[in-house]
Amino acid sequence: MTTNVETRRRKLDTDKQDSPEDHDGAHQPGSCCDGVCVAHVHSEASDAHSCLLQTSSSCTPKHPQRTCSFVDEIRDENPRKTTISAENEVEAQKLANNYKFGFRKWKSHVTERPFEDRSNIVKELYSELNVIKPYSVGSLFTCGNVLYVFLFGWWIALVYVLVGLLMFLTVFGIPYAKLCWKLSCYFLWPFGKSIEKASVSVAAYSVKILQDNSNLEAEEDGKPSSPLLLPTPVGETIEEPTERPQNDHYWWRVSTYIWLLVGYPLLAITHSVLCLISWMLVFTIPVAKMSTKTLHTILLIPPEHVHISQATETQEHESRVILCCYHAVNLYYYKYTVDGINVFAVNLLLLVIVSLVIGYVDKSNEFVSSEVKFATAVSSIIPLSYYIGMGIASISAQSNFAVGAVVNATFGSITELTFYITALVRGHHQGNKCLQEIVKAALTGTLLGCILFIPGICMIIGGLRHSEQRFNSRSAGVSSSLLFISVGGVFAPTLFSKAYGNLVCEDCTNSTGTNSSGSFTCKNCHYDLSENSYSLFHSHIEPLVYTISILLPVSYIIGLIFTLKTHSHIYDIHVGDGTGHLGASVHWSRWRALLILIVATVLMSACADLTTEHIQPILSHSSISQYFIGVTVLAMVPEIPEIVNGVQFALQNTISLSFEVGSCIAVQVCMIQIPILVLFNIFYDVGFVLIFSDLHLWASIFSVIVVNYIFMDGKSDYFQGTALVVVYLILLALYYFAPSPSGC
Repeated sequence: MTTNVETRRRKLDTDKQDSPEDHDGAHQPGSCCDGVCVAHVHSEASDAHSCLLQTSSSCTPKHPQRTCSFVDEIRDENPRKTTISAENEVEAQKLANNYKFGFRKWKSHVTERPFEDRSNIVKELYSELNVIKPYSVGSLFTCGNVLYVFLFGWWIALVYVLVGLLMFLTVFGIPYAKLCWKLSCYFLWPFGKSIEKASVSVAAYSVKILQDNSNLEAEEDGKPSSPLLLPTPVGETIEEPTERPQNDHYWWRVSTYIWLLVGYPLLAITHSVLCLISWMLVFTIPVAKMSTKTLHTILLIPPEHVHISQATETQEHESRVILCCYHAVNLYYYKYTVDGINVFAVNLLLLVIVSLVIGYVDKSNEFVSSEVKFATAVSSIIPLSYYIGMGIASISAQSNFAVGAVVNATFGSITELTFYITALVRGHHQGNKCLQEIVKAALTGTLLGCILFIPGICMIIGGLRHSEQRFNSRSAGVSSSLLFISVGGVFAPTLFSKAYGNLVCEDCTNSTGTNSSGSFTCKNCHYDLSENSYSLFHSHIEPLVYTISILLPVSYIIGLIFTLKTHSHIYDIHVGDGTGHLGASVHWSRWRALLILIVATVLMSACADLTTEHIQPILSHSSISQYFIGVTVLAMVPEIPEIVNGVQFALQNTISLSFEVGSCIAVQVCMIQIPILVLFNIFYDVGFVLIFSDLHLWASIFSVIVVNYIFMDGKSDYFQGTALVVVYLILLALYYFAPSPSGC
């Protein structure tokens, strides 16, 4: 096949050289455009495995028809080959896993990206606040800066004034009192000002020769900078002797020890509070950086060496910029990561700690109510789900297919299974059948959310950036068919029981007043599957449940083998882009990721235990149907990290991966989670019966039919996503007004 392709390429080049248009100075297509056949994973045009001709943006072929025929020939020769381009082998493996059956999709990087390859906006997020850049910073009177004054500036300045008065009363601390008063003015409005370390006697210095202002931005490689922090201007630096300036007799002063015992502890507490608050708000992280640098640098140097001035002033004395900030708020800090972990996931770990403390310390609910404990415990599942997803992606990207498949099959469902098993065990011990119905509602809610809501919201948000997104309708049809088979298998016992079971009604009243005749009104009707129907349940339905619980995991394993053996040839992994960044520096090694998975699983079990412990008061006193609580809060909160992944894929015009995010979760619910619950009930009888209510049955079947219809044309836009979300909201309305299940 390769020989035929090369022969066609040489023949095509010969035809181009013989063309008269190529000899009169016109542009030659073959001279600047290489006929390289690369199918990028980000291209969703018509076929995910189509072959695209890579050309330069400035190159326009003279023979478009001839070029297209060449591409078609190569596509016919190798129609299903997909080249995955990545920075390193680990990232390439992670991208390939996103297209494999049974592997959860993950958007974030599992390796450290080269800093020089990041965008200028992202670089500014990690830069230090020590650069004077008075040009092209825009106006300093922004909403974020004004908000800083109202949130932080006034009380920080007031604390400095009070500490300055305290140091002034000590007489020996007068130099530090003057410093505090200068810093009070600075922190009231720090923008456009710089704090520099100036030395009286300088033993080492450096001279930086800058170009004129007009060429300042050209020195920065022509890249625009964000309005928050600006990179150091590029210039010629002349280094002189390396001996550091001496702080003569600094540690021999009485004022130093008075400052460290009286003034510094008060400011340390103040800046710690400021740093915590500003860090938790995420978008005000520059304030946290400013506070941290003040605490560990500025307040620990001699006060006579601290010089505060406008950032636009030209200093005549030798100095080193310590702190210079132009804006207190930057909306791009949602991209900020700590060791590969998004800053929101880092901050939400505090919620996990708070949830565990108030849940297990205040057992009698004397200080915190059950409702608050339930809310914090459920919210704590969000960051733990993120850490579990990151751990799964890290291990899968660094391991072979078998290890990745096992990790995805086990830890991929650990979040939901932990809650389900905990709820079933607690309900069994308390004799409360309501928790069993809540588990079934959560299972159904996960299916509905993954089938309707996740694809719908991804279509809507992706449609705001891309008017129309295309995907491989054949591939989506295969996923939808597999999902339909899975849902059909799960609800087969329910259909069987409704076809052959006995309908039993409770709380019936005769509207005519007679006991023997007339019409009856019943409030609670269900199919009798108790010991009284031994022949039906134990002889027919129960064997059917066990059979399906074995067939569904077997089907899952067959899908994994199918992906490994018959589809391993469709991925042609291309590592690197010629820039030399082929090495992979992973955020988490395999052992570290495994340790984090285990710790997150243990914490997840504790949060699930608190959730099931404090859900009963909400179920008892709430006017909302218990069905609604199960299909919304308990079903969708653990899937929030997956929803974020799907939205990010949609924004990058890879809508097919957004669909696979929901499809993968739904398939794991049907083929792994539900069979595990059935098998768990065999060894530890908690009364779990795989029989769903009519509302669960028809809502799930209707959802699968709708999504199969939407995926038929291979196109995605804003209106189709809106239709899916509207259908999802209608089903939620049905659950909201539905009567409570039996036993609640």
